[in-house]
Amino acid sequence: MTVKSLFVFLSALMLSSAVTAKTVEESSQINKIEDKYHTIGLEGVMDFDLFKDAYEAYKSTDTAKKPVLTIIDYKRPSTEKRFFVIDLEKEELAFETYVAHGVNSGGKTATEFSNIMSSRQTSLGVFVTNETYYGNHGYSLRLDGVSDGLNDKARDRHIVVHAADYATKEFINKHGYLGRSWGCPALSPEVNKEVIDMIKGGSVIYASA
Repeated sequence: MTVKSLFVFLSALMLSSAVTAKTVEESSQINKIEDKYHTIGLEGVMDFDLFKDAYEAYKSTDTAKKPVLTIIDYKRPSTEKRFFVIDLEKEELAFETYVAHGVNSGGKTATEFSNIMSSRQTSLGVFVTNETYYGNHGYSLRLDGVSDGLNDKARDRHIVVHAADYATKEFINKHGYLGRSWGCPALSPEVNKEVIDMIKGGSVIYASA
């Protein structure tokens, strides 16, 4: 074997080893996430891929301060519970409830999403919770969008978590679907304060469709 051939062989071997090591590492990470998914008991609650994407988003969000992850699954109609709050430290599902979407995002199911001012549409992506306040809808929670182009105007658009009478099971029973907000993830007054108190101050919300 010539020196050149040996160099090519060794280079290929090193590249193959590096690729194999990366593949093993990625596989190991997926296994860890899958273990957490099962430990929390999310089978039958949400798809693994949704949890995986949300968890990876949480881990990569530098401004996250709390081991709490909220997942909103806007693929589901508003008649289904699609707002999930997970305590990652205790490894348990703390809340599973209804959430409204924006009036211009769709009827029973949200199909249109926006980051534009006055669109009255829901935004997708990763949010970090911030401070609470009392406003027109009572106890509310401000959100900062950290997904460029998807939701980074959330604070300027006043996208907040708040209570709404139209975000209840009773409203669904009467009208066939939840009422809609101006883009905010509105919750039932029955759980609004408890949810806000748990997720406020630096937890991650992952909104997907």
